[in-house]
Amino acid sequence: MDLPDRDKVLEEISLLEKRIEHLRHQQSDADESLLALQQQLIEIDRHQSSDHKDTENTAPFDSSSLSPTDKVNLFLRLFRGRDDVYPKRWQNQKSDKNGYSPTCANEWVRGVCEKPRVKCGECPNQAFLSVTNEAILNHLKGRHVMGVYPMLSDETCWFLAADFDKEAWKDDVLAFAETCRRLDIPYAIERSRSGNGAHVWFFFDRPILASTARKMGGFLLTETMSNRHQLGMHSYDRLFPNQDTLPNGGFGNLCSTSSISLQRGRQHAFPGRSTKFSSRPMEFSQFTPAYPCGQG
Repeated sequence: MDLPDRDKVLEEISLLEKRIEHLRHQQSDADESLLALQQQLIEIDRHQSSDHKDTENTAPFDSSSLSPTDKVNLFLRLFRGRDDVYPKRWQNQKSDKNGYSPTCANEWVRGVCEKPRVKCGECPNQAFLSVTNEAILNHLKGRHVMGVYPMLSDETCWFLAADFDKEAWKDDVLAFAETCRRLDIPYAIERSRSGNGAHVWFFFDRPILASTARKMGGFLLTETMSNRHQLGMHSYDRLFPNQDTLPNGGFGNLCSTSSISLQRGRQHAFPGRSTKFSSRPMEFSQFTPAYPCGQG
């Protein structure tokens, strides 16, 4: 049996490799064009819907017109979680470590607080501080950074947040937002503190089971991957609430709300039913109605 010429085979391999590389570039360019067109479609639909939706959702809004009380009420309306305890961000200046801990009146009191040997959830001297208007206002003024425990004691929640980070987060968030738009589910996009990720928020008009909220989030992720199979959604990290049920003696995973701090808001965004990032973090409330949850 005569074998083909080796140089000819190498030449054909080289041509096919170049063709494959060319096709990859074409696909990459097509993906970028498709994402840009999908973003334009989101904007077109949002503007067209203004003709038959409540003007409250589309009217120009200036957060500076809100009084301190209005801002506190807005925070309470959107970021409802446990009101008997809330986490507060801490940072160790020596080690540069940071994290969140439940706010407690006995924190670091000698002979009473035994952190870190005894965990807060297991401490017999718990004196957790409840959520107050003053605590929220201090958060909004940048005096401290509050978080929220989204799962209530009856294992329900008022909101769901999907967390995206890593390199491809922008493309993944855009595709995820497209799914929400297609299904007519109100959402808000918030850029992370670092600027290298985002939360997509869903607010409910009444508390629903955390397991139900998480099923909705899982469904939206599955739908996104089904329709955009070329995206691996590798930037998706987790959902908040992060559990279906409360752990014994615990509060469930906390969710950061630091990015709506009025003192730090310029790098964060709440664009509502849009994927453009706004410089006014309080504006998203005008574009993000609570998702109506059916009874039963």
